[in-house]
Amino acid sequence: MDAFTAGLLQRIKTTESDLTRARNEGDDFLVEVEQGELDDLRRLAAEHGVEVGLSGV
Repeated sequence: MDAFTAGLLQRIKTTESDLTRARNEGDDFLVEVEQGELDDLRRLAAEHGVEVGLSGV
């Protein structure tokens, strides 16, 4: 696995964790921010042929 792929998958994992935390804390604004970031990261992964599982990595 190259550095780009590893870094991207790590960012997705971190963002998923942050999203879960925001949901658990009831922070609707942060949920929106983290969901947008996660959508962007998944789109980037798809554009570069990086496979991401249903729950992230």
